[in-house]
Amino acid sequence: MTMPKADIPAGECTAYLAADGFVDEVVQELGDVAAVHGRLVIAPGPPRSAAWAQNVWYAPERLPIASIGEGAKALRARGRNWALYSFHLHRRAALIEAKLPRFAPRPIPFPSPLPAAPLGSWTLLDAATILATPRCASPFRHGEVAFIENKEAPPNRAYLKLWELFTLLQRQPLPGELCLDLGASPGGWTWVLAALGARVIAVDKAPLAPRVAHMAGVECRGHSAFALKPEDIGPVDWLFSDIVCYPARALALIERWLASGLARCLVCTIKFQGETDHATARRLAAIPGARLMHLSHNKHELTWVKLG
Repeated sequence: MTMPKADIPAGECTAYLAADGFVDEVVQELGDVAAVHGRLVIAPGPPRSAAWAQNVWYAPERLPIASIGEGAKALRARGRNWALYSFHLHRRAALIEAKLPRFAPRPIPFPSPLPAAPLGSWTLLDAATILATPRCASPFRHGEVAFIENKEAPPNRAYLKLWELFTLLQRQPLPGELCLDLGASPGGWTWVLAALGARVIAVDKAPLAPRVAHMAGVECRGHSAFALKPEDIGPVDWLFSDIVCYPARALALIERWLASGLARCLVCTIKFQGETDHATARRLAAIPGARLMHLSHNKHELTWVKLG
C-alpha cells in the first residue's frame, strides 16, 4: 500500500523500514501512521519502539528535486554513504544512485565490529521528491546483516541468528562461560556457543547432530525444556531458547527463569504461528532492561534479549 505524499506530516516524523513481509506488523505496532510506501512506514513524531522495523530513519527530510543531478547533489551535501530503498521509479532512483559515491557492502566474517562509517537511507517518493536522512538506527544497509556463511559445520542455518545478534550487541559468551541451550536440536546455536569456547548444556528430547554433540565443552541432556526447572541447572551465564512454541508459553518460560535469578543473560526467539500475537509481544517488550527485535535472519518471529 502507498499513501499520498501529502499524508506525510510536515513537522517531525520518523520512517520505519519494515522487515520484508511484515509491514502490517509495523503499522499495528505504531498505530498512528501517516503514510506507507512499500515497506517504508511513516509516522508522526520522534522514534517509537517498533520491533518489526528492520531499520529506523531518524527525522527524514523531504527534498524537492528538478533533475537526477540535483537529487544526487542534495544527497551528497548531507552525507557520503547512502543506501537506496527503492519501491517504485526504480530506473530514476538507480540513475541518482549512480551519481553518488559507490556503496557496495560485502558479506562480513563473524565476529566483526559494527561498521564505523555513518550510513544514510533514501527513497524517491515521486519523480520530484526524495525522502532522506543521514541518520539511521542500523549501520547496515536496510538493517540487513550478511555474513560469509559456514556451509559445512553447523547443522542448520539457525546459527546466523546468533551471529547477527552478537554482532549487533557487540557482546557474546566468553570462553569458559556456561550457556544453557533449551530446545537445542539439531544444534545450530550450540555449535555457535561451543565454537566461541563456552561451555554448553544442550537440552532437547531430540538428539543433536553428532558433530555438534561431540564438540568440546558440550553436555547433552535429553529432557523437555519446559519440564526443566531452573534449580535443576543452577546459575548460568547465558540462557538461550530457540524453541518452536506459542509466544505465551515462551513468555512463561522467560518469566520462570527471571524469577529464579539464575540466568545472567537471556536470549529467546519468540515464534508466531498464524496471527501475530501483539499482546504477548508488548508484554515481552515491557520487561525492564529487555529488547525485542526482528533480526534480518528471523522469519515470522522476534528475538527477545536481556543482558545482565
